[in-house]
Amino acid sequence: MTKTSEFLWYIPNDIQAGHRGDAAVADHNSLETLVSHARALEDNGWTGALIGTGWGRPDTFTVATALCARTASFEPLIAVRPGYWRPANFASAAATLDHLSRGRVRVNVVSGLDDLAAYGDEEGDQAQRYGRTKEFMRLIRRLWTEEKVTFEGEHFRVRASTVEPRTAVRGNRRHPELYFGGASEAAERVAATEADVQLFWGEPFEDIATRIDRLRRLSIRLDRDLPPLQFGLRVTTLVRDTAEEAWKDAEAKVARLAAGASGRWSDHRQSIAVGQRRLFDLQNRGDVLDDNLYTAPGKFGAGGAGTTWLVGSAEDIARSLQKYRNLGITKFILSDTPYLSEIVRQGKTLLPLLR
Repeated sequence: MTKTSEFLWYIPNDIQAGHRGDAAVADHNSLETLVSHARALEDNGWTGALIGTGWGRPDTFTVATALCARTASFEPLIAVRPGYWRPANFASAAATLDHLSRGRVRVNVVSGLDDLAAYGDEEGDQAQRYGRTKEFMRLIRRLWTEEKVTFEGEHFRVRASTVEPRTAVRGNRRHPELYFGGASEAAERVAATEADVQLFWGEPFEDIATRIDRLRRLSIRLDRDLPPLQFGLRVTTLVRDTAEEAWKDAEAKVARLAAGASGRWSDHRQSIAVGQRRLFDLQNRGDVLDDNLYTAPGKFGAGGAGTTWLVGSAEDIARSLQKYRNLGITKFILSDTPYLSEIVRQGKTLLPLLR
């Protein structure tokens, strides 16, 4: 791995305990527990963590703000939805937190299914949804980097808008990076022109290579006017001292999942978006793909980043992540449960091999 690679973790930010097999304790989502995770990330070599979002969860931006206030270097990757936030409100809130935290904010823009009516939003067709997301991303970037912004779009508009305070400038970084996911044609067109980082879930090397090539060509065809698109991987990593131990534990976890005794893993099953469908379809190609990409969890209820796992010793996982790095991936968002103990285990065993 090169010095340009970054390694983040995942904080589920969920009211219900036992997320994806995590320890089901009463204070799992208290400020003290969440801060202990963020500080463990700082102490064990991680850059920060993606914080989950969705109606019925604690407000992600509030959680990120609290964690920034209780840490020194932890960088929250804050998941937000264009219908939950209006662009100028979000641009101002994010710029304020970025200023107060001295440039630690990252943003993950989410366009997937949610309980939109509960907070007064509504679901249009795919063209409407991604058209709105495109405007949202373009407008907040302008608000962070320009003054007296006037914008008249189909979905949003502002007049002579200047966000104060300005976002923190760190080297070439003028504003928080915008991460984005999605595998549909409409989503990829937004990523190619508006995102700083396109996130993939755990797919085989060849599939990721094909998608990276397509997005790079699409960026050229659509006249991208931003720095080159970067790429990230969000995947579950099950690491043990030996490959034999890792596969034994992975199979045992899947058995508990199949028996319905392993917490909630189905975060993304209700939507069955294109990206999630791609992961489910991998099951037809075998339980293990490439060197150690385990597809069986998706057969028994796992969704999202829990659908496929990289399984093995720290050396096995490091070799697989290096192969993704060779394809062009530079941002890695890893996780396994129990979340806190795995922050420490993988920080001590896996991260040193990646640096």
